[in-house]
Amino acid sequence: MCLAIPAYVEQLIAENHAVVNLCGVRKDISLALVDDVAPGDYVIIHAGFALQKLDRLEAAHTLALFEEMAAYNKDDI
Repeated sequence: MCLAIPAYVEQLIAENHAVVNLCGVRKDISLALVDDVAPGDYVIIHAGFALQKLDRLEAAHTLALFEEMAAYNKDDI
């Protein structure tokens, strides 16, 4: 099982590569599997590859759910 979290595309770098922000962590990823990615887009990444683009609303909703789960787990301990 894998967990995919939306990552914000900060900048395009070398051909088919971008720097994304994943909850505050910046990472260089490959865009070889996804077309038409631009700074400001959100992508789902796995193993260093963007798998698909997400619209902003879907990304915001998913990130809010992850924050809610993290808060719930902290209160439970």
